[in-house]
Amino acid sequence: MNNKIAITSLASISPLGNDSKTIWENYLNANHFFTEKESNGKKVLVAGLNDDSKQLIEILKNADAKYKSLDNSVLFGMFAARKAIAASNWKKEDNFGINMGSSRGATELFEKHFETFLTTGAAPTLTSPTTTLGNISSWIAHDLQTQGPEISHSITCSTALHAVLNGMAWLRAGMAEKFLVGGSEAPLTPFTIAQMQALKIYAKENNAFPNRALDLEKKQNTLILGEGAAVCCLEIENATKAIAYISGIGFATEILAHNISISAEAICFQKSMKMALKDTHLSEIDVVVMHAPGTIKGDLSEMKAIEKIFGGNLPLLTSNKWKIGHTFGASGMLSIEMAILMMQNDFFIQVPYIKQQTQKRAIKKVLINAVGFGGNAVSILLEKASCER
Repeated sequence: MNNKIAITSLASISPLGNDSKTIWENYLNANHFFTEKESNGKKVLVAGLNDDSKQLIEILKNADAKYKSLDNSVLFGMFAARKAIAASNWKKEDNFGINMGSSRGATELFEKHFETFLTTGAAPTLTSPTTTLGNISSWIAHDLQTQGPEISHSITCSTALHAVLNGMAWLRAGMAEKFLVGGSEAPLTPFTIAQMQALKIYAKENNAFPNRALDLEKKQNTLILGEGAAVCCLEIENATKAIAYISGIGFATEILAHNISISAEAICFQKSMKMALKDTHLSEIDVVVMHAPGTIKGDLSEMKAIEKIFGGNLPLLTSNKWKIGHTFGASGMLSIEMAILMMQNDFFIQVPYIKQQTQKRAIKKVLINAVGFGGNAVSILLEKASCER
């Protein structure tokens, strides 16, 4: 691609932690971050923020009286956005763009306010402005005091990677010089969990590795929900600050057999990966960070798509959902974070319960996949800053 897009910083808050050192340390061990939570009168597995991160969100919430009425999906995004622009040394006068997405948005507040409505017949005053999806980017813009364009959107589980596409489009069109992009999700609520259980895809067993992402021999679905936010700062070629470059993008949507499926060989992924890799020889790809939510059909169809693209010469394959579950609209950016950390540390993160793969060379190019309900796949090819093949 002409005019490489530089990622100049990335920040997150998730079950892995809220700073890159802690997050990498947590990637290096074989522990997962699932705990049991009471939901709808039953115990279910979830991946929530740790106590330190929860305290930081509580401090943010109490820092401004207006923030006390906001959903965690907004607060998580605010926290990550503050850290990202500080790392990139952006100032409010830069009037950078913001595109923060979420699959579900303010689900906790919506459920709370709807319950009040069912009980009293009236909705609390701030119900509408605090539960609209657009309030995520709006409040982040308010918090950062920037006056650039701001966009919120939901494209289910590929939301964060679609935010990357949007930010790149604005930059390439010359409509902005900098763009903050990412996703935020706070879905650990009774109704959201019940929706996943109704689809019969939620994990039922609390064993050593309850989410079996990339286990292609599993006999039951093992999706588990996680929460968090991740954002990155995008600029047109900035070699002095770049932590990675986006050297390929791909996207596709396929016609569905039913509301949630993708085809058995994930045609959408085949198209998105092929598009992202069009200027790159397949042998140059070191790692694919898969979407792999831990469902039988989802994991298998993505693997078949990868095999269709790469044939018998597969790159290293991994996913982080066995550790932190599926964070819906934030998951793609958390996968980008994992990819960048692997490139920076030149170390491949294995999935511990599948056949171990051997890292034979430095990690310089990583492909990241995400897809959501509706068959809307995105593939992003990252290149290590100062990468030379």
